[in-house]
Amino acid sequence: MTFNKKRLSKKKLLELYRAILKPRMVEEKMLVLLRQGRISKWFAGIGQEAIAVGATSALENDEYIFTMHRNLGVFTTRQVPLERLFCQWQGKAPGFTKGRDRSFHFGAPEFNIVGMISHLGPQLSFAGGVGLANKIGGEAKVALVFTGEGGTSQGDFHEALNVAAVWKLPVIFVIENNGYGLSTPTDEQYACKDLVDRAVGYGMEGVQIDGNNILEVYDTIGKLAKSMRKDPRPVLVECKTFRMRGHEEASGTKYVPKELMEHWGKKDPLNNYEAYLIEEGILTEEDVKTIRKEFKKEIEDGLAVAYAEPDVPAVLETELGDIFTPHESTTTAPKTNNTSDRRLVDAISDGLRQAMQKHDNLVLMGQDIAEYGGVFKITDGFVKEFGKERVRNTPLCESAIVGMGLGLSLKGYKAMMEMQFADFATCGFNQIVNNVAKLHYRWGQNVDMVIRMPTGGGVGAGPFHSQSNEAWFYHTPGLKIVYPSTPYDAKGLLLAAFEDPNPVMFFEHKALYRSLSEEIPEDYYTVEIGKARIAKEGNEATIITYGNAVHWATKLVEELGVDVEVIDLRSLAPIDYDTIEQSIQKTNRALVLNEDTITGSIAGDLAAYLAEHCFEHLDAPIMRVASLDTPFPFAKNLEAQFLPVERLKEQLIKLLEY
Repeated sequence: MTFNKKRLSKKKLLELYRAILKPRMVEEKMLVLLRQGRISKWFAGIGQEAIAVGATSALENDEYIFTMHRNLGVFTTRQVPLERLFCQWQGKAPGFTKGRDRSFHFGAPEFNIVGMISHLGPQLSFAGGVGLANKIGGEAKVALVFTGEGGTSQGDFHEALNVAAVWKLPVIFVIENNGYGLSTPTDEQYACKDLVDRAVGYGMEGVQIDGNNILEVYDTIGKLAKSMRKDPRPVLVECKTFRMRGHEEASGTKYVPKELMEHWGKKDPLNNYEAYLIEEGILTEEDVKTIRKEFKKEIEDGLAVAYAEPDVPAVLETELGDIFTPHESTTTAPKTNNTSDRRLVDAISDGLRQAMQKHDNLVLMGQDIAEYGGVFKITDGFVKEFGKERVRNTPLCESAIVGMGLGLSLKGYKAMMEMQFADFATCGFNQIVNNVAKLHYRWGQNVDMVIRMPTGGGVGAGPFHSQSNEAWFYHTPGLKIVYPSTPYDAKGLLLAAFEDPNPVMFFEHKALYRSLSEEIPEDYYTVEIGKARIAKEGNEATIITYGNAVHWATKLVEELGVDVEVIDLRSLAPIDYDTIEQSIQKTNRALVLNEDTITGSIAGDLAAYLAEHCFEHLDAPIMRVASLDTPFPFAKNLEAQFLPVERLKEQLIKLLEY
């Protein structure tokens, strides 16, 4: 291994030595604690430290770094207190996740570090969102994100790099190519000779370096970052290295050929750099002993603090209270009495425009939403009014754009992403349910993002443009779900969603876009999230529903001439159980209706709630009405059979006659 110190001072060379030695000593101690059962798991980065340490040392301290399992050197180089790291790994409260997550699955915003989730790929676009925020805000900063060679096989890798290249985001994508994805060697992971070769396919610069040479890593990343601050663009850096221990300690390394281990053992980044400094007269054997003694004491002192900490108490109120950033949703009245007749699609467009006017840190993202105005023309004219920096066409990459929203939130921006159709949320599902929904609970980071979801059937759009998929997200703690059925509520709830600093899934029924209208305030106003409305008052029974089904229910009640109350939930998470219970106590009969298929639907959950909490007030069995348990069909007569409109009439009559 050849080191070139160039113009680096003795002080800097020694700083780099201390920086690479410290994580090695911490890891060696962690391996001992693992055998003693003091920590539950460890993903060793021994042999790879030069990449994390060199890259971190080359960046400015306020530039965000997104880490992987083996990047302990990022945390130690940023001077994260060891006692906090030890508490994190032992599940103690002074860690970064209050015992809710382990190892490096956490963020430390005060140190501008964000850890990964086990799915590996999502953090790449998370970093891209920070790069986007830096670019929009005119900050001469870069973001740096690590991935392994295994992670480059995921779709998130492609999406993140593609968007970063198209938008010219200042992000350094670092691949730590350590030879194995768990036990799978690189020749079974990808067919190209080198991963850096992929850069040309994205139209970005690519650099390959010796990841075990700390001076080469430091110099390369430093030069790239300096250039990218002046000329924002993404760069792909492949660092050749090797994993000297198992994927995690339980895996072992028996699958690695002995000669390969010996070869890379000779390329140890710490031992080689230490020998170089000694040979150059910059470091002495005595210096090494002194520094090691210092670090050993720091490690033992940090462990003593962690050991003294009690186990995390299981406090129910704390656990439930940390799912969302505290926010009280209220009603804001319009300042004037001016109204106009608006369709639901117009109301959403008006709300979106007024949100953009009020929140100058709000960025809109979606396929074809810029000059074209979106497939439903909701953002028509927005580019002219707000500019292309804030109204952004995206490639077809739902996962990456959700990740971009995460990064924007990290930098204090608000984000809106439009799923062109709610069905397409499957392509961003992992980001939504594992990143967006869990960030605040895991390490206190709010996600100030609204995901708009054009949804529902009745428009002859077939199985991939008609699905009701709100129950997928209803099951996931950490997401607020809004589903208006009127133009008034659509505008008011959308504006409330943008005021809320938490992630909101905003469902818009396509069949209602242009099929109904009403007089609504022209001024800014909000409707409280989590508060249902009585769409029609009655005394003989209660229909609990939302979305287009509200109109099915009210129309049927009027046609039958029955005295039935219709509750429009408006919000599915949180649900207004108080309004529901008050109605059941009055009518003593309940029918739960939704457009989604019946099995696993929200109707089933509501029915269970009523059986548990309102049983003594019920004079008849709870009825459920929903769509068939089949995929959504295309042909008109099949669609009519699939939807629950006719079955609703049968069940309501049955309920009233019971």
